[in-house]
Amino acid sequence: MQGITETDAADALLARVDRRTRRPLEDALRGKSLNDEQAHFLLTLPRPQLPALLASAAAVRAARKGPVVTYSPKVFLPVTNLCLDRCSYCTFRKDPDDPGAWTMLPEDVRACCAHGRELGCSEALMCLGDRPERAYRAYRATLRVLGHADTISYLSACCAIALDEGLLPHTNAGLLTREEMTRLRPLNASLGLMLESSSPRLQRRGGAHANAPDKDPALRLGMMREAGELRIPFTTGILLGIGETTVERIESLRAIAEVHAAFGHIQEIIVQNFRAKPNTRMASEPEPESYEIAATVAVARLMMPDMNLQVPPNLNPYDLRLFLSAGINDWGGISPLTADYVNPEAPWPQLAALGAACTAAGLVLRPRLPTYAEYLQPEFLDAAIRDRIAARHVPQGVHHVDSVA
Repeated sequence: MQGITETDAADALLARVDRRTRRPLEDALRGKSLNDEQAHFLLTLPRPQLPALLASAAAVRAARKGPVVTYSPKVFLPVTNLCLDRCSYCTFRKDPDDPGAWTMLPEDVRACCAHGRELGCSEALMCLGDRPERAYRAYRATLRVLGHADTISYLSACCAIALDEGLLPHTNAGLLTREEMTRLRPLNASLGLMLESSSPRLQRRGGAHANAPDKDPALRLGMMREAGELRIPFTTGILLGIGETTVERIESLRAIAEVHAAFGHIQEIIVQNFRAKPNTRMASEPEPESYEIAATVAVARLMMPDMNLQVPPNLNPYDLRLFLSAGINDWGGISPLTADYVNPEAPWPQLAALGAACTAAGLVLRPRLPTYAEYLQPEFLDAAIRDRIAARHVPQGVHHVDSVA
């Protein structure tokens, strides 16, 4: 109905819920962030009361972020899928003698970036396994043949190639040291590392991260803090359905919020759902239901009203409207060229479908750079990257860039 705002819709639904539910939602609509007790209570609401939570989150999103929902046109570059960690749900990582193992060659990186640029991409997502040189002699030999002493050296060369081809790198290389992030900063528009969960319990025997030493949440939060000290725009997120409790979901969101409160550099939080994959130890584990994901998104929005929030659309192709109603304002990277090599069974949605879902929700879909608009400033970007962005005629502070897609 025309003339009905998101706040009006939220108010109408709040009138139908009990006082304990209504009070924190009303506080959120007045600009107050949820505390952890309120967040957990709302995360575990019975399904009949979920519409009030979602409507409140949508109203906060409208007030803080406006009507624009973004995505990043990208190429996905799986630099190597060799990895030290052996997460119980992953099909991306390989051993050197596995049939699907690879390390991209420089000419592969260049060709992919050049083609992506022709198709309107602006981001080169550099994705690779954690510390493969620590685990594999064969990979160390490959690096030597390529003329590099370590993965960071080769990754830096790949980022330089992407820049030469007109794309802006965003690197997710697992755990990085402060020195490594310092080396990558002049070559990247942003860096990323999924927290997944702040619970060390998941590293115990039988847990999702039992054989993944680099998934130690203390180490991952430490890297996020160091990225903040280095003033690097940073993307992180949580993974739902890997054995964590609802309390631990809130604790994970709070851990990210506290890092951001200290340094102000977390540009985006991804709320990603576990998908059971064949030939993994978690192949028979249940996947989180759509309403669980939506409730988590809504609670995240009310805990961190100004945060950019994403749900991967290729993992949830039938729930686009649901997650828009829960308060997201971004769909993440979408590629017209490359697959999602971490989830190859899940193709990217067509932009027309995303745009239609946004339009039906009264929102507008726009492309963005791998650096969010709020971080297009000297404090957060190396001068060389700022020059690359300036060459695209991107005014600072603009929330979308029509020329890149």
